[in-house]
Order: sequence, then C-alpha cells, then structure tokens
Amino acid sequence: MSNMNKPSSRQDKGDTPVLESDPFDHSQYDFDSLRQMSIAEHLIKGKLFINGEWRDAASGGTYPVLNPADSKAFFRVADAAQDDADEAINAAHQAFLKWSKVPAKVRAEKLRIWFELIIENQHSLAVIMTLESGKPLNESKSEVTYGASFVEWFAEEAKRINGDLMTSVGADRKVMVSKQAVGVCTAITPWNFPLAMITRKCAPALAAGCSVVVKPAEDTPMTALALAALAEQAGFPAGVFNVISASSGISVGKVLTTHPLVKKVSFTGSTEVGKLLIKQSADTVKRVSMELGGNAPFIVFDDAKLNKAVEGAIASKYRNSGQTCICANRFIVQAGIYDKFVEALAVKSRQLMIGNGMAPGTQQGPLINETAVTKVKQIVDDAVASGARVLTGGKVVAGNFFQPTVLVDVDESMDIVNQEIFGPVCPVIKFETEEEAIALANATPYGLAAYVYTKKHKRIWRVSDALDYGMIGINEGIISTEIAPFGGMKESGIGREGGEYGLDEYLELKYLCMGGLD
Repeated sequence: MSNMNKPSSRQDKGDTPVLESDPFDHSQYDFDSLRQMSIAEHLIKGKLFINGEWRDAASGGTYPVLNPADSKAFFRVADAAQDDADEAINAAHQAFLKWSKVPAKVRAEKLRIWFELIIENQHSLAVIMTLESGKPLNESKSEVTYGASFVEWFAEEAKRINGDLMTSVGADRKVMVSKQAVGVCTAITPWNFPLAMITRKCAPALAAGCSVVVKPAEDTPMTALALAALAEQAGFPAGVFNVISASSGISVGKVLTTHPLVKKVSFTGSTEVGKLLIKQSADTVKRVSMELGGNAPFIVFDDAKLNKAVEGAIASKYRNSGQTCICANRFIVQAGIYDKFVEALAVKSRQLMIGNGMAPGTQQGPLINETAVTKVKQIVDDAVASGARVLTGGKVVAGNFFQPTVLVDVDESMDIVNQEIFGPVCPVIKFETEEEAIALANATPYGLAAYVYTKKHKRIWRVSDALDYGMIGINEGIISTEIAPFGGMKESGIGREGGEYGLDEYLELKYLCMGGLD
C-alpha cells in the first residue's frame, strides 16, 4: 500500500479517491504489535479450542494469517488436521449428553453473558476482523453488533422451545409433540463475515441444547478463536463450543460432514462446495443447512425514487467491497430512468474512499486476496470485450484493491451477468417492461436475495410473488436482521437462519402417543 496516494480533491471521471495506509507500522507483526492496536490480550489466540482447552494441533503445525491490505502475515494459528477434528467432535458429543439436559433458562443465561461480552469487546473483535478480512473498521464494528444480535435473540428464544398437546382422535389417548436438540452440530463458516456467520449458526444450536464444532474459513480464523475465548469466559461447559482453525478446508471438512456422531452440518459459502458437503453428509443422513451462492438482481422501475434507489444500490453493492452473498449483482433498470440512475450511481461510486481498513475514512477496503482480484478483473475485462462500457472504475488500484466500478451497455449474454461477481462492480442492464424485468431476474440457478424499487403497491406484490428468491428487499438495500429468516431458494441453499424459524433447524420433533386413558 506504500504506493497509494493521499486523498485528492480532484474528482475527474474515473478517478477514485485513495487513502494512505493505516497509521500502524506493520513491518514487523507480532503479539506485541497486536496489543498496541488496542486488542484485548485475552482475545489474541492462535491455538485450537477443544473440550475447553487451548491446545496445539496434533501435528504441531501452524499457518500464517495474512492481512489483505498488504498481503503480509500478522499472526500464526494452529493448523488442525483430521485427527483434531475427530477429537473435537468426540468432545462435543460427550458435552452434548449433559448440555442437552441443562434447563433452557440456564442455557439462555450463558448465551446472554456471551452476548454482553461480545458487545463489551466490540473494538478488539473489530480490529481482529479488519486485520484478517480487510473490511473497513466501521463495517467490522457493525458486524460485531449484528453478530451479537443473534446471540441475544436466541438467548431469549431458548426459553420458548415449546411442544404441543394435539387434539386427540380418541377419548382413550393423548397425542403430544416434544422438541429435542438434534445433537452435535458442525459449522463451516466463510471469511466475508467471520463473526456473524458463527453466531448466526451457533447461537440457535446452543440455545436448543446442541454442542458445536466450528471450522472457520482459512483466511479468518482469529475472529472465531476470539469468540471462543469469550464463550469460555461466559462459562459454557467444556466441549459445548469448539473451534478448530485449519489451512485445509477440504480434509477437515470431510470429517465434519462424515463423522457418525455429527447430526447436523451448517455451511455458508459457494454453491460448488455446498453441493460437495451435501453429498458427504448424505451417507449418514445428516440434517444440513446451506447458505450458498447468489446472483441478486436489483430492479429499479421508472416510478422509483431515484435518490433512494441509488442510496440502496450503494449500500447493497459496496458493503465489504462487494464481497457479500446478498449484495446486488445485476442492476436491472427500466429505460425511462436508466440514464439518470447510471450517472448518479457512477458519481456516488467515484466518491467512495479506498484504503486500508484500519485507516479512518476508508469506505472500500481490499478484496480478500490476489485470486479474488484476478477474478474480478477478468470478469470486467471480459464484459468490456463483449461490448460493455466502463462508466467509472474498472481497474486495480494496487495490490488487492479494486476500484468501485459501473458498467453500462450490459446484456444478459455476458458472464458478468451470470456469475457471482464478489467484488465492487455494478453491471447495469436496461429493460422495458415489468415482465421483462422478472424474466431477467429469474434467469439464474440462484435464488438468495433480490431487490425491487418502485412506488406502486400493486407492482410490489406482483413482482415479489413472481421473483424466485428467498429474501426480497423492497425499496431497501440492507435487509439482514436477526428477527427474520435468512436463506435462499433453488441452488442458493437449504434451510433458514435467524428469527423464530432459525431455531427449528436444530430441533427434532418427537411424537408421543399415550394410550389406555379410558
């Protein structure tokens, strides 16, 4: 990042403001340098957390954690292998036998303490997250709050796991339905939301009485380990919450999806990997929750409020530099508002400040690694070669940093319309009729999130009913919340996370028929 310039007052077409590197000297990363960034010492963890103990990997191996802003290693963590995963699962099974019998009120109390500790340590968690994921510090702080909200929500829901007494078919019997914890759950989580994806999966599991083994993404293990430190401080019994960091997601993931003691697998990531994990889980008929890839359409009708649509587009597209599964991937804009929309979108995109996530004022951090940058550049170059035109951006700034980009003259034949971009790129397609917009939006195997901007209430209902998506934002670009079910249709996944529905994923229904009562 040393070749980045200070912010310039010049805002010519295609020019993107860039901040200097963050104020800390990272030429030599070590434990002391992390403490100097106001990270609480007890949250700087590099070992596996299994059965309530911090331990090295069985092999003794470690691997480096890189800062995407400068591609330098700033810490090393234990590199778990299959033996470590097996040990964690066995520990979780023994813990489950006791935890599942703990009164719901006690489980709720532990979760409430965990929630309070996460909030108390917001800054430390956010700094760790920014260092390993690259996202701006303010976004990391928001993620801590968002992630903690799931712990708070399911702490409250733990006390509301109720069964039913059904209307009986005969006077001599009673029919009842009870709910029981599924068992040991494994959570395989992504790098783009390294805290919230853990709490969204583990909070309902723990509330239900399940034990968990978390395998965080290879790129972002330290946030997960910090959460484990807080879970330990909250007083969860040994083995209830386990975290294993690993550089090889494939080998460890196979154990987490095939082990006979695992009863539930939850995964957030690509559709390709999700399909593999479903296959691996099938032989032992495990329950699965899969939150997979997306290709979100952002539909803007002529009658939409232009400023609100542009604000929603910026919020949806550029959060975490476009590296979210529900961010707008295709902008489908009606002809009457198209020119005004793309120009306003380009102006706002040019104003976004690029820089190290630790630097005050940064709005766009780096992509996660060089591979991600290469993919985004290739997909933009391919679109331009196929006839798209760059209205702003379109270039690598330096290292892993890519300019916020708006592409016009895009059509549905281009790869950029049919792939999940996972970068700060807005391809904009023009449409004429409502039917055309719906057809364009649904022309994908994915069905996670969609966005619609219009002032016509009848249109809102028509379009919402016609869109094959699990979540729809209507005149709203940010839709995630702990109170609503998060998940997709088609090849975007199975199951829901969050809200009252999220707890059901970790519960088994048991039907009891009590006869001989006459």
